[in-house]
Amino acid sequence: MDGGTPGQRLDAAQLGAELGERATLVQFSTAFCQPCRATRRTLADVAAMVDGVAHIEIDAEAHLTLVRQFDITKMPTVLVLDGAGNVVRRASGQPRTADVVAALGRAV
Repeated sequence: MDGGTPGQRLDAAQLGAELGERATLVQFSTAFCQPCRATRRTLADVAAMVDGVAHIEIDAEAHLTLVRQFDITKMPTVLVLDGAGNVVRRASGQPRTADVVAALGRAV
């Protein structure tokens, strides 16, 4: 997973869901994105394994303001937020479980 977008932050109102106590995995997807389905499973599995971590999926087509704000150009794109909602990591494409766990280690 790549580095974060320094200084950028998301909150529950923007995401439409509560942030995780320790970290949040924010997935930008589209309805017809095949890798997005696999990414959804991976992130949901990791969130279920790690206490205090939430997974929130954002429909990119319905949230163009966020897509522009975070310069989302590929699907899926995953943002890893710390407990305060600060973006600490980001990645495009289908992540491996080990990469997600490693990125969370830097966020919590």
